[in-house]
Amino acid sequence: MKFSHSIQFNAVPDWSTHYIAYSNLKKLIYQLEKVVHLSTGGDGESRPLIQHEDPEVVFIRALDVELEKVVSFYSVKERELFEEVQNLLRDVGAFDEEVGDTDQEREPRPPTRGSEQQRPFRTRSESLRSRNSTDDGTNSDNSDDENTGLNKSARRRRLSLGRRKTSTSIPGHMMSSIGDMTASTEMTRSRRYSATYDYDYAEQAALFSSGIMLKKRIINLYVQLCELKSYIQLNRTGFSKVLKKFDKIIDRQLRSKYMDTFVDTAYPFRPETMKGLEEQINLMVRAYTDIVTKGDEDAAKRDLRSHLREHVVWERNTVWRELIGLERRAEAASLGHTLLGRDTDPASHRLQGDDELVLATKEIETPLGRFRLPAWLVSSTLLTLIIIFAIFFALLFLPIMKKPEQQNCLALLVFVSLLWATEAIPLFVTSLTIPFLCVVLRVFREADKPHHRLGAKAATDAVFSAMWTPVIMLLLGGFTLAAALSKCSIDKRIATFVLSKAGAKPRTVLMANMAVAAVASMLISNVAAPVLCFGIIEPMLRNLPAGSNMSKALIMGIALASNVGGMLSPIASPQNVVAIGLMEPPPTWGEWFFIVIPVGIISLLLIWALLLLTFQPGKGTTIVPIRPVKDRFTGVQWFVTLVTVATIGLWCASHQLEAEFGHMGVIAIIPIVVFFGVGILTKEDFNNFPWTIIILAAGGLALGKAVNSSGLLHTVTKMITEGVQDFSLYGVLLVFSSLILVIATFISHTVAALIILPLVYNVGKGLDEPHPNLLVMAGVLMCSAAMGLPTSGFPNMTAIMKEDPAGQRYLQVKHFISRGVPSSLLTLVVVVTVGYGAMRVVGM
Repeated sequence: MKFSHSIQFNAVPDWSTHYIAYSNLKKLIYQLEKVVHLSTGGDGESRPLIQHEDPEVVFIRALDVELEKVVSFYSVKERELFEEVQNLLRDVGAFDEEVGDTDQEREPRPPTRGSEQQRPFRTRSESLRSRNSTDDGTNSDNSDDENTGLNKSARRRRLSLGRRKTSTSIPGHMMSSIGDMTASTEMTRSRRYSATYDYDYAEQAALFSSGIMLKKRIINLYVQLCELKSYIQLNRTGFSKVLKKFDKIIDRQLRSKYMDTFVDTAYPFRPETMKGLEEQINLMVRAYTDIVTKGDEDAAKRDLRSHLREHVVWERNTVWRELIGLERRAEAASLGHTLLGRDTDPASHRLQGDDELVLATKEIETPLGRFRLPAWLVSSTLLTLIIIFAIFFALLFLPIMKKPEQQNCLALLVFVSLLWATEAIPLFVTSLTIPFLCVVLRVFREADKPHHRLGAKAATDAVFSAMWTPVIMLLLGGFTLAAALSKCSIDKRIATFVLSKAGAKPRTVLMANMAVAAVASMLISNVAAPVLCFGIIEPMLRNLPAGSNMSKALIMGIALASNVGGMLSPIASPQNVVAIGLMEPPPTWGEWFFIVIPVGIISLLLIWALLLLTFQPGKGTTIVPIRPVKDRFTGVQWFVTLVTVATIGLWCASHQLEAEFGHMGVIAIIPIVVFFGVGILTKEDFNNFPWTIIILAAGGLALGKAVNSSGLLHTVTKMITEGVQDFSLYGVLLVFSSLILVIATFISHTVAALIILPLVYNVGKGLDEPHPNLLVMAGVLMCSAAMGLPTSGFPNMTAIMKEDPAGQRYLQVKHFISRGVPSSLLTLVVVVTVGYGAMRVVGM
């Protein structure tokens, strides 16, 4: 990520104007570059605006302005926060004294209304002064949960500037700039930190105990102090990077000189300043330890960091970052580790105020002494890669197949399958190796006999033509519809409306959430659906007790229902698109719905009954109902809805319209052109499409073409057909459905479809009673039905990463094994009974 983007994503929104103007400084560098390199001749318009000055002098002047801005803002903000820390610590001490006095009394006396008012508001006069100095007014936003540490009313409270009470001093030459900054700081002070409470003090005293109010203040200050620490780190990195760019483009040596002379000696960037800030953060940790965790400092740190995570997510969420970010992480990245040894556990991600991550190392002992090596050099991932490459080269030279192109294709198939199954490198990177190896190994042959091997140029044309097909356009069309529905909040509006009608009975709420997840998966993909549903039920989860079986049942139910929903439409998951590309003729949407709707409904009911039986979520559970969105549909939302419905209608009638459109992929161009053409979706939305999934699907299509062209698929199919020739069609269906279910449980659903479905199709063609489409349809349904492990499909990956406010995961691996495996078996039974009958009815 470019630093200009990084500073936008990581900056505190309300302080955005006080960070280093990195983008403006870059533009200045490019202007100075013209001064250096362009001639002074020509007309006035062609000459650069900045002339007759040394570029270094001009750039230093601009840097001084930015440095003064950063120093002034930091000094004011630090003084403000440190005063609040001192006020809070006084209140904590007073609270401890009152608790001690109460403990000494033999008979506890209920607090009076007056005493409740006095305890949490000892600094009320200071707050009132701050209220009068704030121009932001009050914010009408209300928190969904008043007892969480990061509710918005707590964030809005800020105490006024006062006299400094800490030992940290500010140099005298900065005091004038601090005075000048006070007015601007008062104007730009955050709504989250404004000095007001939206509620009457007396009402708050009646609603909250002193301990809860102190807890909120501690969390609020902890978050702000960590943001201030992050402010220092981001700005120092910004100065360093922009100076590095200046030296590189202008060919100077300014970076080290300016950093040592001006930046590192400036007040915010001195070591003692950072040390003082960390001491204040530690004071908040100790205060939280005393008030909340009763002496458990580790629990206090864990709890505060969980609030910091919640704060960052609340500030930064957008449609694409929430929806596509998780999709990319689940699809393209290996879970838990990478080749370079960086942990991808979300709990270990760098938070505001954390030090920069350092690449892990490992010490090994040898006869020559001890050596410290990067952890990835001695990791299991690297060992896996070495073994896979060894198998690849062994298959290239061991004489297994009679023809060299089939021998090479077998090695290619095993190599790619192992990389996909182990995820030693990202899935889409493996897909990108396929066209390269297809050309280098010359696995493609001419379509006509005598099937001569194609040369490199002809093989290049063949493999890349196989990677971009109407199937890829269908996938892009599905992503476009999902993006438009999500960006206009149509999916959330519909889902919230349905869930608001579910009431408060646990079994009804669970069924409603599962139904919404399945329908959302059908329309916007089974990756986006659980993200959407988890966001909607967040208020419900926050109000359930820690460790509640209802929480587990809800999250597990949404994940399993999203897996089932992945089979409900051709665009619900990538494996469905792969199957449609194989089937000849491809089924219409109407035929697809006729088969999968009964299968999906019965499977959902069976899984719902299983979750009710095993979790028993109704015992002692009180559920907060979901509130519907009362805003009316806008014109843009109606337009997006009409285009979406029209597109799906054309897809349903694609067979009847084959003479006009040719393929569903051509129809998929309609929403792409419409939504991007009128500006509902933008270039940034297009760039944020999950291109890793598209590359994965394209690589799978190229692999299927290579296996078919080389003759390997025909050879293997002939061997398998001879082995199952005594089986009936139903027997072959049972064998392949069970096999695919087992394989797809351990590897990605899409990968399982890419590897196995082409083989299944050819076996179906070679039967005495050919039914290739039936076997492929059953196979792709079983790919979606594989949900026995946390890594079995995108919904399960999203569910296992779901954490409660304390940072603990709701679900464990045992929950997936004990509920996911029976759910998979139940769906297998439904597919080979109800699904098989529906397939025969439609003529497959």
